[in-house]
Formats: sequence, structure tokens, C-alpha cells
Amino acid sequence: MELPEAFLEHMKDLLGDDYEAYLESGTSAGFRGLRVNTSKAEAEKFEEISPFPLEEIPWIPNGFYLEADAPASRHPYYAAGLYYLQEPSAMTPAAFLPIQEGDRVLDLCAAPGGKATELAARLGGTGLLAANDISNSRAKGLLKNLELFGQGNILVTSESPERLASYFPQFFDKILVDAPCSGEGMFRKDPAMVKDWLEHGPDWYAPIQREILVQAARMLKPGGMLLYSTCTFSPKENEGAVTHLLESEPSFRVCPLPEYDGFAPGRTEEYRESLFWQLKHCVRIYPHRMKGEGHFLALLQKGEEDTGKDGESEEAGTEKRTRKQKGSCGVSLKAAHACPEWEEFAETLGIHIPKESLRLYDKRLYSLPKPLWNYSIRGLRFLRTGLYLGDVEKKRFTPSQPLAMTLRKDTCKVSVDFSSSDQRVVRYLKGETLTLEEGDFDTEFPGSGWCLVCVDGFSLGWGKLVNGQLRNKYYPGWRWQHASG
Repeated sequence: MELPEAFLEHMKDLLGDDYEAYLESGTSAGFRGLRVNTSKAEAEKFEEISPFPLEEIPWIPNGFYLEADAPASRHPYYAAGLYYLQEPSAMTPAAFLPIQEGDRVLDLCAAPGGKATELAARLGGTGLLAANDISNSRAKGLLKNLELFGQGNILVTSESPERLASYFPQFFDKILVDAPCSGEGMFRKDPAMVKDWLEHGPDWYAPIQREILVQAARMLKPGGMLLYSTCTFSPKENEGAVTHLLESEPSFRVCPLPEYDGFAPGRTEEYRESLFWQLKHCVRIYPHRMKGEGHFLALLQKGEEDTGKDGESEEAGTEKRTRKQKGSCGVSLKAAHACPEWEEFAETLGIHIPKESLRLYDKRLYSLPKPLWNYSIRGLRFLRTGLYLGDVEKKRFTPSQPLAMTLRKDTCKVSVDFSSSDQRVVRYLKGETLTLEEGDFDTEFPGSGWCLVCVDGFSLGWGKLVNGQLRNKYYPGWRWQHASG
């Protein structure tokens, strides 16, 4: 791989004696990673059932190195949302943002979803994960990955940071900004990034990153935490962006991150002495020091509440806006506290969906996360609010694929559970009709009706039983010949 001379000179200045070791690291193929979805299986449990050899990633509790030729995207466990395939260093930002159950969390630049899926899993079905990407097409892929992971406490949007900030001033407890960058840390993994660097280098990205950080700061509650990350080495895009935030928002401070063998501290040489100890708390990951690609992280905390020009805090203004618009959540979403079609179907599930969370829109039934029950997002460009439960039409309820992904074998009254080695699993994922027998069920043969299809106890989707035939209801857009070929 031929690297631009200007980049090499930049790295020589940055690394000093480590420069030759960095060049040598570029001759290896890099590393594949697998991150376990802990909302479905603990890392230790998955390691026991994994169909592939795994090696633990030291600094990621649920992350593993994966062999280069492991067919992980073609295994039924992938379709069950048990793991996400992600470069090891890229797992770090979501792992190091200190999430607590009940938090309101924003992933501001979220597509394709590698970090958002981890944040949602760590919330454990509580609070809210808002996942945004300014590109609508990329946001669609983001939504699929969150639904594949069985996450329902979500808001998926496609807006600019500035417009999002106008809806959510001082709303979030935690924010992740994995900013668009020049990608210097990914040259080994994706040589095409070199061409992008020549067209749009650090000077092009730096102003974008700083504006994103300023808007993110507006959305963070006092005392809240923001993790800024990139996959580049440029100080201008890393410590420079952090310095800009510290100078424009003096209430922020940089917090220490966990220490692991191989982590390098932030650069301080180019910045004023008063910032020295703060910037040292940043983390740099270099491919010659760790088994991963290049990355940068900084964890920042917002200080005491600031007041606006009129003396009223932004947070108080948010609460006033919420009260004023109470009961209006989304675009024409109607309260559906009484929905007999859903209530009848819900009796077959071993889960609790609060009636207060239900909203009906254009015959589609949703369960909204509690933070959105009385919060207006009218006019916001969103792809999903909460968990899409299914369709209500002609006094019938048809369950959705996202609902299936939140369930387990033991939460559904009627289910069929195949071994991952059973070829009927692959046939199901391809959309074929299956023939079932009494021995396929743990209970008495159910005869007819909706049936949850599982692999080794983990849900894949729905089927409709009719006279021993399982009519395939797996979502067509996810079927293997279309989605995983």
C-alpha cells in the first residue's frame, strides 16, 4: 500500500522513534472482531456455544478476535442478532462511555450501528437510545441493525446535529460523537481511505467535527458525559477538536479513561500548558502498539448548569416545551391504550408492554420508550420511534419482525426451536415454507396460529402454522438471498 508523502511526514513527526514500527504494522492484514450482544447472551455463554474459534480482546469485556476466514455473517446466530462484526478498536468508544440503566443516550453519528447496538444493549431495555445519521440511506441500515439486535427503546433519526439540538436541548445523560474524519487510522483496513484523505484531509474535517461537538454539547444535561472519538491520528481532528470544545464551553472537563497496556496518552505538545493534564487523559490507539486499527477517544463531562440570556436554564425550557406539547408524540401518533387485537395477541407472550406506551399510526402499533411518552418530536425526520409491534387491520393483529427479535423461546406460548445445524434454519432464512411434526415442539402440537421460530433458543422471526405447514413470515428484506449474499 502506497501512502502519501505528506501523510508519512506527518506520522514521522507524530511518532518519532515509533515511526518504523508503525510502518511495519502496515504490512499485516489487520484483525477481525466479533462483539457479543449482551442483551441476548453473556459473553462467557456465547464463548461456550460459538461455532468459531475466539480470542478475547483484552480491553473489551464482550469483544473477541475472529479468524479471518470464519463465515460469521452466514451463520444463523448472526441472523438471531447474537453478535456484531466490528473492527476491535472501533468497539472501544461504546465500551468506554459509562452507561447506566435508565439513561437517555444519543449516538449522534451512528450509522451503520456498530456503536449504537452496543449502547442499546447496555441500557438493558431501559431509558432511551436516540441514534442519528444525517444520511437517510445510512440511517436505514442503522435501523435494521438495531432491530436485528432486538432493541425497542430507540429513536432513529436522520437529521443535522443543529436541527436535532433544537429538539433536545439538555435532554441526554450520555452522548457519543464518533465523528466523520480523515480516516488515517483505517488505511491498513481500507486502502480506499487513502484516496479520500487526498481529497478531504484533516483541514476539511476539522471544522465539521468542531461544529458537531458544539451542537452535541447543547444536547447534554449538566453533569452528563460525552465521548468523542475518531479513527484518525491527526491532532487537529483529535486534541484540536477537544481543545475547541473546552475553550468554547468552559464548563467541560476531560475525564480519565481506563488504562490498558498499549494505550497511548493524548498529545499535549501543540496546546497551551493549562490544558496539558486534561489532554493527557485522552487515549490514542496505534496499530503498532495494539491488535487493532488507529483510534482516538476523549471522555468529557459537562459542569454545572448554565442559564440562558433571560436567566432560565435550557433544561427548564425543555420541560416547559414538553408540558406545552404534552400528548403529541411524533406525527399523528394516536394513543392506543385500548387495542383489543394487540391485547389478545399479547396474552401469548410472556412480556409486559405498558399500555401507556402504545401508539397507533397508519394501522401500525408501536411501544414508545418512556422518555418519549409526553415529548413532542413533531416535524423531526425519524425512521422509528420505539418498538414496532405489528399491524392492526380488519380486527386482526399481525406481529412484526422487530417484535420477534425482542423475544426468546421461553417468552412465547407457541415456538419451534431448531438446532443451528438443522438445514431447516437456512431454509427458513431463505423464506421457504417448512413442514413440521409433533416432535418439533416441546408442548402439544399447536395446530394453527402464529409461531416464533428460534435457533438454539434465540428468536429468528415468525411463521404461521396451517395444517402442519409453517408458512414463512420472515421479513423479505432480511432473507439471506437478499441481505446476506
